[in-house]
Amino acid sequence: MSHSLATHPDRLLPADPGTRSIARSLLERVQDLPIISPHGHVDAAVIEQNTPFPDPAALLVTPDHYVTRLIHASGVPLAQLQPGAGARNIWRSFCEAWPLFDGTASGYWLRTQFESVFGWQGELSAETAEASFDAISAKLAEPGFRPRELFKDFNIEVLATTDDPLDSLDSHRALAADPSFHGRVVPTFRPDAYINIAHPAWTPNVERLIAEASDGGSGYQGYLTALANRRRYFVDHGAVSADHGVRTPATLKLDQAEAEALFNKARSGQATSLDRDVFEAHMMYQMARMSVEDGLVMTIHPGSFRNHHQPTFEAFGADTGHDIPVATNYTEAVRPLLQDFGTAKDFHLVLFTLDETVFSRELAPLAGFYPSVYIGAPWWFLDAPDAMLRFRSAVTETAGFSRSSGFIDDTRAFCSIPARHDASRRIEASFLARLVAEHRISEDRAHELIVDVVDSSPRRVFKL
Repeated sequence: MSHSLATHPDRLLPADPGTRSIARSLLERVQDLPIISPHGHVDAAVIEQNTPFPDPAALLVTPDHYVTRLIHASGVPLAQLQPGAGARNIWRSFCEAWPLFDGTASGYWLRTQFESVFGWQGELSAETAEASFDAISAKLAEPGFRPRELFKDFNIEVLATTDDPLDSLDSHRALAADPSFHGRVVPTFRPDAYINIAHPAWTPNVERLIAEASDGGSGYQGYLTALANRRRYFVDHGAVSADHGVRTPATLKLDQAEAEALFNKARSGQATSLDRDVFEAHMMYQMARMSVEDGLVMTIHPGSFRNHHQPTFEAFGADTGHDIPVATNYTEAVRPLLQDFGTAKDFHLVLFTLDETVFSRELAPLAGFYPSVYIGAPWWFLDAPDAMLRFRSAVTETAGFSRSSGFIDDTRAFCSIPARHDASRRIEASFLARLVAEHRISEDRAHELIVDVVDSSPRRVFKL
């Protein structure tokens, strides 16, 4: 029986027949387990309101910087991939560029979606642009293709969103109270725009935060009180984590007077770039302190040079494909935080990176000592099959399997969630199969480990 690339039962499994056989057995053990997604960017309102998905271009191309960046690199202006360019025109540009995605992780996910989710089995090309657009559009119009139905079809148990600290969380509240909805959609506290004083909206954000949530307080102390209050509001609405997309993972403990002076300097508009770094590092320490108090898992996503191409940022804004990874230092950066909270009871700190060299050199040794530290899954440019295999090889010999977070899909593309989790499960099966084939662990133990990695780890690390 012939299979397409997207449906071949052995996709991503080892080429060696013996090892592949072991991997097949391991994959079968976890293939139908529910999806636990503790970090992502799908809008809760889309699920709560059961909003129909838009056209194929608006769903699969324009919001996905993995897609638009590579098309842009081939010489296509980003303006041709923006909503104003017309859905069919955008889709045609994408179909013409489809060969560019051979061998890429995004190409793998998209190919899987086209066939498994949308039922499109042909190849994409300029010649099939109209037919594929129409076929996917017809699928999007079906009543069973609404977000809530797909949530169930995808076998999602938990889906975390990413939310502004002052968000009302009305959609989360409505979903939690809806007896017809059987999944769990939880908010995530994301305070970057309230902590990074270089953020263009930092001052108005802070003013609004203090006005709405400080219990009548003012100044730096009112600011801390407001952040703590909003965190508790998130906890009351089901949140399990607070996420921090910082430039570096630096942490720093300032005394009250130093922190207050820096805060006041920032509010007056006189802060320097050094002040920005110092204040953000101090606030990361404060966020850890609050996590110890309120129980929110603290996740850190550093290491991206945001908006690398200024003309593109000015024309199209953030998240348009030109965020570029930079080298990251963790060992010294998080030491001030870990001195005080590294052994704190029930504190969970999940450290992510875009710098692969950090996995074996710093993150695995840190997680191999501190009970609070867990290694975040390969993320962003690293959430690709070969990179995920390199991650497992890099961290396991030092930290084992129990110190990693479980898979993180980190996606805005709702329809890609099952493809991404399936890819991760296949990679975990492949890695464990090699250890079995090399007589480094028993096959029985591998079956236990793959369940732990896929299902138990995210539940344990994110306190689900």
